[in-house]
Amino acid sequence: MSAKRLSGVAVSPGRASGPVVRVADPLGEPASTPAPADPAAEAARIAPATQVVVGRLEALAETAGGEAATILITTAAMAGDPALVSQAEQLVTGEHLPAARAIYQAAEGFATMLAAAGGYMAERVRDIRDVRDRIVAELLGVEPPGVPELASPSVLVARDLAPADTAGLDPSKVLALVTEEGGPTSHTAILARALGIPAVVAVKGLLDFEAEALAVDGDTGVIELADPSAPVVAAAATGPIMWNGVGETADGHRVKVLGNVGSATDAQAAADAGAEGVGLFRTEFCYLDAPTEPTVAEQRAAYTAVLAPFRGKPVIVRTLDAGADKPLAFLSPEAEPNPALGVRGLRVAFDRPEIVDRQLEAIAGAAEDSGAEVSVMAPMVATPEEAAWFAERARAAGIARAGVMIEIPAAALAAREILDVVDFVSIGTNDLAQYTFAADRQLGAVAKLNDPWQPALLRLIALVGEAAKATGKPAGVCGEAAADPRLALVLAGLGLTSLSMNAAAVRAVGASLAATTRADCEKFAAAALATADPIAARSAVG
Repeated sequence: MSAKRLSGVAVSPGRASGPVVRVADPLGEPASTPAPADPAAEAARIAPATQVVVGRLEALAETAGGEAATILITTAAMAGDPALVSQAEQLVTGEHLPAARAIYQAAEGFATMLAAAGGYMAERVRDIRDVRDRIVAELLGVEPPGVPELASPSVLVARDLAPADTAGLDPSKVLALVTEEGGPTSHTAILARALGIPAVVAVKGLLDFEAEALAVDGDTGVIELADPSAPVVAAAATGPIMWNGVGETADGHRVKVLGNVGSATDAQAAADAGAEGVGLFRTEFCYLDAPTEPTVAEQRAAYTAVLAPFRGKPVIVRTLDAGADKPLAFLSPEAEPNPALGVRGLRVAFDRPEIVDRQLEAIAGAAEDSGAEVSVMAPMVATPEEAAWFAERARAAGIARAGVMIEIPAAALAAREILDVVDFVSIGTNDLAQYTFAADRQLGAVAKLNDPWQPALLRLIALVGEAAKATGKPAGVCGEAAADPRLALVLAGLGLTSLSMNAAAVRAVGASLAATTRADCEKFAAAALATADPIAARSAVG
């Protein structure tokens, strides 16, 4: 690699070049001294400071739209979380910490819990730390962290960007985004695509790269030094995305376009975006803060609220994805040397089947209450025997349609046998990639291995597509790979019958399919499979 060029993971397509604006790193740790002279008065400063931050984020949400507004509202809710405020207040009154240090420590406790949870929950660590830094800045009376006001169109360079920062960006001022950390499933990636801003993440050495101007290629992941005196080059504007709301190719081959949701807010955003249903409903939100297992009635009510926007439409509910690496108090997991490979997902239920049975009872009740066409699927399934065990319990609970997640390479290799005992499968490309490449999806240093365009990953997905064709049963993708409009064409060409994604990607993926024939999708799939690296795979699709 020359000194004039770096590379990372391409997460949002397009090419742009222009002057660099660097985003300052977040605030450091606040001091734990001096102890407050009046702890009660110091503790009383915390709640008002959080409300100032909540107000700013909510005001920003009012000017945003779609996925960006949803993320800002969710971030505001984190800032105003009574549990966070209460814990910080107790640290002030009980341990005589200054308010800023107390909120820092309390938030870090939440962040540690989410990081241990892995997967989607771990991806929210950046959110809680952003909230923490905003509240700390308010308490210290300093400028809050975030993107500086841009006087002219610029390329933003940062260690990482908080979701609230990305959601508030003005696409007319931001030519491209480049970060040293992050990965293909980060909110930066999701929102950059939604805003049409070229983006490259996980660029090792970026912060030491001296550049007044950069050229960014969001298709290949390459960034290069540019001439500071050259005219600015902006990515071509795409204009409004036109899609009729039916997931199908130009010649009528059906590929359902569905939403991924984890809350009632997510569900409404997916419905508003035109999703034909839900391909992944994550149920962990119901359990995360619970000291004891939620009752069937509590779960039923929570699930009904999420299902409500999809009355008469298909919704696939994933059962609890938790275990030793997701520290839910009521599970009392034993310590494990490598929890990512331990008792997690469906494996928790093998010794405690009553947990999944109660959840299935609640899901069946919520289906009845909401009128949604509900199916269920289990996470972390490795063998046909496990798949059959889950399907039997789901049907006994009164849920007619049962499937499983394909997240483990063994499950992809045994997809035909698994489909013999369930009604459908859904590929979680984020976990399938990290297990295939032995690369933690949260670790920026190995983010390139988790690129969803990796040919080895596509070949595993192809095996699942072949099994679906052979058995005549549906196979979908609900990982972040499905949110890429170009990669969606490859997935359709590999035989996948549904694609499920965040709300921001729904229209773009639907429009991409509608503009391409099934034959072309199959041609793109064959071309991508024949390549040796993700850059070549992207290029093969054009």
